[in-house]
Amino acid sequence: MTTAPPSRALILLMATAIGLAVASNYYAQPLLHSIAEQFGLSTVGAGSIVVTAQLSYGVGLLLLAPLGDLFEQRRLIVIMMIIATLGLIISACAPSLPWLIVGTALTGLFSVVAQVLVPMGAALSDPAQRGRTVGTLMSGLLLGILLARTAAGLSAELGGWRSIYVLAAVLMAITALALYRGLPRHQQSAGLSYPALIGSVFRLFVEEPVLRVRSLLGLLSFCMFALFWTPLAFLLAREPYHFSDAVIGLFGLAGAAGALAANWAGRLADRGKGALGTTVGLVALLLSWIPLGFAETSLVALILGVLVLDLAVQLVHVGNQNAVIALRPQARTRLNAGYITCYFIGGALGSLLGTQLFQWRGWEAIVAAGLLVGLLALLVWWRGARRERCMGQPAQDAQGTS
Repeated sequence: MTTAPPSRALILLMATAIGLAVASNYYAQPLLHSIAEQFGLSTVGAGSIVVTAQLSYGVGLLLLAPLGDLFEQRRLIVIMMIIATLGLIISACAPSLPWLIVGTALTGLFSVVAQVLVPMGAALSDPAQRGRTVGTLMSGLLLGILLARTAAGLSAELGGWRSIYVLAAVLMAITALALYRGLPRHQQSAGLSYPALIGSVFRLFVEEPVLRVRSLLGLLSFCMFALFWTPLAFLLAREPYHFSDAVIGLFGLAGAAGALAANWAGRLADRGKGALGTTVGLVALLLSWIPLGFAETSLVALILGVLVLDLAVQLVHVGNQNAVIALRPQARTRLNAGYITCYFIGGALGSLLGTQLFQWRGWEAIVAAGLLVGLLALLVWWRGARRERCMGQPAQDAQGTS
């Protein structure tokens, strides 16, 4: 089915929906200290909420996101958003940690609607503008992740930690209605049964070396992102800061500058220079841990590290995603699902590692782990880019091709 390219207003609506969907997995992060106090949890126990969100998102990406290549996408998107809304309602009413885990898992599974919207936006766009469209949509994703923390902190200050889940459920339901009215009907059938569709995701990893390299880069970069953000609430709640939930949430605003990198990375991809954005992003990711090493005693160093870290993660992510969805236009949803599954597995690993290391040895262990993962990511990119060039498929061409 062919349709006219989406208007700017529709792209912004899709970006908003993506932001709201992904944000639902991050509201708990600045509130972990308060949730831990109410339910009597350890640092690791509270961190299990974030790990659950990211793991369930990864499972949803593998099992649910490929449905975008099987069913009519507008209807699928609306249904998934409604079920994610139900998960938020369960979290808002949770009387104990197990119920909060259930609500978090349900929301995480179906908030993968964001990764049906991204390839749909790419498919509907003019090829010459595809990188810019993906950049705009990914700006919505990053803003959702980062501003979720600010919104959650401020909401908790006014109405307790549960209030953000109530507000998010209302906004999600309104957005689902707007998408139902605004999105065109769009179906791009892969011509496969569901088991074959899921199997084809794994086959793509075997057949596409670019997908393997970019997915590993995504896993490592988001691991660093979660390694920093998950234990941050515990760092800021203790000496010398003693910040409230609202102030902790405001750190999301410092990281929101990373959204600016999304459009820049998209424009680089449109000009066939996506590899440059990836290289700059990986180097900046490693360097961000230098100021973050002083975060325990210097607020200025902490804010500088947040700015660099989030800008770098977005540069790498948008470059990766443009490279992946350009590989096979007829399989964009499955390629994207495979990549983002690895991406959020990295997030879950980072969250788990972050809470364990912080409880074991404090912030110094977090910084040491971040530096090691950053070095590993640069090594992967160095070897992967060389292999792509040897195959006659330079990294920048892979990203610039539509």
